[in-house]
Amino acid sequence: MALAFDEFGRPFIILKEQEQKTRLRGLDAQKANIASGKAVARILRTSLGPKGMDKMLQSPDGDVTITNDGATILEQMDVDNQIAKLMVELSRSQDYEIGDGTTGVVVMAGALLEQAEKLLERGIHPIRIAEGYELASRIAFEHLEHIAHKFEFSETNIEPLIRTSPSFFLVFPLAVEGVAGNSAGYLFWVLVACVNRCKRSLAEIAVKAVLAVADLERKDVNLDLIKVEGKVGGKLEDTELIYGIVVDKDMSHPQMPKQIEDAKIAILTCPFEPPKPKTKHKVDIDTVEKFQTLRQQEQKYFDDMVQKCKDVGATLVICQWGFDDEANHLLMHRNLPAVRWVGGVELELIAIATGGRIVPRFQELTPEKLGRAGLVRERAFGTTKDRMIYIERCANSRAVTIFIRGGNKMMIEETKRSLHDALCVARNLIRNNSIVYGGGSAEISCSIAVEAAADKYPGVEQYAIRAFADALDAIPMALAENSGLQPIETLSAVKSQQIKENNSCCGIDCNDIGTNDMREQNVFETLIGKQQQILLATQVDDEN
Repeated sequence: MALAFDEFGRPFIILKEQEQKTRLRGLDAQKANIASGKAVARILRTSLGPKGMDKMLQSPDGDVTITNDGATILEQMDVDNQIAKLMVELSRSQDYEIGDGTTGVVVMAGALLEQAEKLLERGIHPIRIAEGYELASRIAFEHLEHIAHKFEFSETNIEPLIRTSPSFFLVFPLAVEGVAGNSAGYLFWVLVACVNRCKRSLAEIAVKAVLAVADLERKDVNLDLIKVEGKVGGKLEDTELIYGIVVDKDMSHPQMPKQIEDAKIAILTCPFEPPKPKTKHKVDIDTVEKFQTLRQQEQKYFDDMVQKCKDVGATLVICQWGFDDEANHLLMHRNLPAVRWVGGVELELIAIATGGRIVPRFQELTPEKLGRAGLVRERAFGTTKDRMIYIERCANSRAVTIFIRGGNKMMIEETKRSLHDALCVARNLIRNNSIVYGGGSAEISCSIAVEAAADKYPGVEQYAIRAFADALDAIPMALAENSGLQPIETLSAVKSQQIKENNSCCGIDCNDIGTNDMREQNVFETLIGKQQQILLATQVDDEN
C-alpha cells in the first residue's frame, strides 16, 4: 500500500496487487452468502430447547445480557454481512408475529441453506431449488393442519392454559457460552433456580393478564394493554399482577396524601403554567407596581387552572408536563394531589383503565372526561427513596400491569423475556386453539410426509423437496445434541417409532422423563407458530 497525490494535491491510496483481486461471481458468491447465513444459525443452534445453552452478551457500554431468546441474541449482535442481517430480520419477524420460536426459525433457515449448498454443487439451478422448497413448505404446512389437535379451555377453566405456560420458564442450561470465570456462572445458576422455583406463579400471572385484556368473542388479545414493569429489590416471588396501572412516579409534593379512595382523575397534556405567545415578545418592567401586576396575573392563571380542576370534581391530577414550585404549592394548599412528568404511553393506558379522556386544554375539562379508580396509592420500596403510584380497582380493568421484583437487573430482564413468551403463547391459543406436539415431533412427522410426497414430482424439484425433508430433521437433531444424546441414533429411533406406531406425537425426550410421547410430557407448540416458522424460513432461503 502506498500514498500518492493527484494534480490538486488530494491524497489517495494505491493498493498493491489490486489487479489480482476479483469480485465473487456465480457459485462462489452463492456459497459465500450461504456460509454467512449458516454462521448465524450455528450460533443459535446451541440455544435451542430446554437444555440449550444461554449466551452471555456484552454491549459496547459494558452492559451484560444473559439470555437464550433467539430474537434478543440476534438483536444484541453486531452483524455486518447483508445475508446475516436477513437472518436477524427473520428472527424479528417471528417475534413480532408470533412472539415465540425465534431460535427455531433461524436454525431451520440455516439447515435449508446447508441443503441448498449441496444441491448447487450438484449443478441444480437456484430457481429450481426455490420452487422445490416452495412446494415442500406447502406440503409441510398442510400436514401440520392434518396432525394438529384442538386445545380446550374456557374462561372459567384456565388450568390447561396455566399448564402450558410454565414451559417458558423451564430453562436448564448446562453452561453459559462466553462466560469467563465461575462468578458469572454461579450468578446465572441462581437466576435459573429462582425462575424455575416461581414458574407456577408466573404462569398464573401471565394467563390471568391475557384473559383480563382478551376479547374472547372476537378471539383477539391486545398485548399493548399489558404493561410489564420491573424494579430491582425484593424476591421474584413478590411479582404481582395489578388490575390497573403502575406508574414509576411519586406525588409531586411530599405532603400530598399518599392514598386516595374513589379517585376522580383529571388526565392532562397541558402544563400548569401561564400561556406563552407564539410570536416573539418583550416585557419592560420598570416599576414595582408593574412587577406586582405581572405576578398577580400569573398567580391568577394558576388559581384558575387549579380551580377548574376542583370545579369539575377532580381529586387527582395526572399531568404529562411538569409545573413549578408555585403551582405545586398551590395544588397542595388546595388539597389536590398531583403526579407530573407522566409519559404519553402511560397516560393512554391510564385513560383506558380508568375510562377517562386525555384533556389537551383546561377549557375542555368536564366531569364526564374524568377517569375513575377505586384506589390510588403511593408505595415506597425498601430503604431507598423509590416510590411508585398504583392505580387500582379501575372502572375498566382491561388494562393491567405485571410488576416484577428481583435481586438484580439481569434477573428482571430475563423474567420479562420469559413472561413475554408466555403471554404470546396464551394470546396465540386464544386466537387459534390448534396445537401440534413439540420436542421435534412435528418436524419429524412433516419430514416423513414431505419425503413421501417427493416421489409424486418427476422433475428436478423432487431433489429440493427431499433436501427440505432432510432440513426439517435439523430441529430434532439440535434438540438431541443439546440434551447430551446421540443425535443421529436418537433421531433414527424416534423417526422409526413414528412410522411403526403411526404416532405423530413421538419426539425427543430432552428432559429424560423416560417416554418419547409428547402428549404424556405435555409438551406442545401452537399450530400458527409452527406454520409461521416453516413459511418464514422458506421465504428467507428463496431470497438468498
